Amino acid sequence: MKEHDMNTFWKKIVNTINDGLMFIGPEGRILMVNKAFETLTGYDAAQAMGMSCTMLGCDACERFMQTRKNSIWCKLFEPGQQDMKKCRCLIRRKDGSFLQVLKNASVLRDENQVVVGVVETLTDISELAKLDEKVLFLSRHFNQEDEFYGIVGRSQPMRQVVEMIKKAAESTAPVIILGESGTGKELVANAIHLCGTRKNGPFVQLNCAALNDAVLESELFGHVKGAFTGAFNSRIGRFEAANHGDIFLDEIGDIPISLQTKLLRVLESGQFERVGDISPIRTDVRIITATNKNLENLIQQDRFRQDLFFRINVIPIHLPPLRERKQDIPLLTRTFIRRLNKKTGKTIQGLDNSTMALFMDYPWPGNIRELKNAMEYAFVVADHTTIGRHHLPRQLAAGNIANHPQDATQTTLSPATDEKTALIQALKQSRGNQTQAARRLNISRVTVWNRMKKYGIDLTRELSV
Repeated sequence: MKEHDMNTFWKKIVNTINDGLMFIGPEGRILMVNKAFETLTGYDAAQAMGMSCTMLGCDACERFMQTRKNSIWCKLFEPGQQDMKKCRCLIRRKDGSFLQVLKNASVLRDENQVVVGVVETLTDISELAKLDEKVLFLSRHFNQEDEFYGIVGRSQPMRQVVEMIKKAAESTAPVIILGESGTGKELVANAIHLCGTRKNGPFVQLNCAALNDAVLESELFGHVKGAFTGAFNSRIGRFEAANHGDIFLDEIGDIPISLQTKLLRVLESGQFERVGDISPIRTDVRIITATNKNLENLIQQDRFRQDLFFRINVIPIHLPPLRERKQDIPLLTRTFIRRLNKKTGKTIQGLDNSTMALFMDYPWPGNIRELKNAMEYAFVVADHTTIGRHHLPRQLAAGNIANHPQDATQTTLSPATDEKTALIQALKQSRGNQTQAARRLNISRVTVWNRMKKYGIDLTRELSV
């Protein structure tokens, strides 16, 4: 075969490869790409050839780049530098979207060991990343006979919840999950996704109370490189990552007003801009929200937009507190025992009669989360096959409801309770311990800190009063 024919033959072979391939010259310019590269990136060969390889904005390349004589130099070309092998990274496509790929980069040298360029391959792993998330969730919440996607309960209130989940899953309308802290709102959101019409798409979640305003905006909508101090790379947001899937926004009542406007626009138009950018990005997501707050009260206090409330409150699902479904407590304890036995290697059989009676009488202000924590504590302490009262946390073992001077649920959800007053009261009862105050209010410690900052609460002054 002649050399000319051989070159043509090799070009055909390169174009049959499913992975994107490009050849980069020593000066950092793209000299050749294959068909798969065009498909992955959106750039055709004519547009890509001659361009700098930095046009893809690969976040993994940052550590290999350095400035030399006012130009960008890749350290891969330096003697002794190791090739880039199986590196997960994000690349920016022509339309501005990001693609998760597995990159391999190898330096090509001639017979005199002179560098002639770098060969890079790009493998699309976005679908694999989605499958990893699904496997992780299913491994954590394996469906047993008494479970519905990790949700445990046979009581009538829970049967109604499961029916609502199934109906909501058939729709693409927004869902809001209402219930006290610890009732399992995240499990419900996961169940809606896994049995819904978008189960083959991504499921992305974010706790809106865990981040400050600036970080929350970046997490939701992404940012471009240089948008703010510390933005060394461009990054996609949760809405972009959830395209063609579901996004779950927990603690939606804590989202600041400034971001509520931007969130409303996404719901109405399906468009948003990354922080620091003006180019609109379209996304197709179904939004699932959750809160333990009374949003209608927040609307009256001008802390939540009424139009946003109407947009997210299309399919409400109300989760009952554990004290209203106590017939599920024996089933829940058996489930936790089975999971903890498997996790710890112990052979705990169950609770003695006195302990089960205590569980049935206790009001469980922390709901299922408190029950789960109590069981985990008992597994650490218990040495025998049966859990007794002496294996329980002190406040639960006492069995004295009066040990809870204030019902945490009432503090959180009562329409007449002022948020600032409730926080100060909880801090006083906890003697300034913010973690205990958060537990009393059924909110996160970060939310306690944010509210102290919001209302200008001086802990030293309040405790001295």
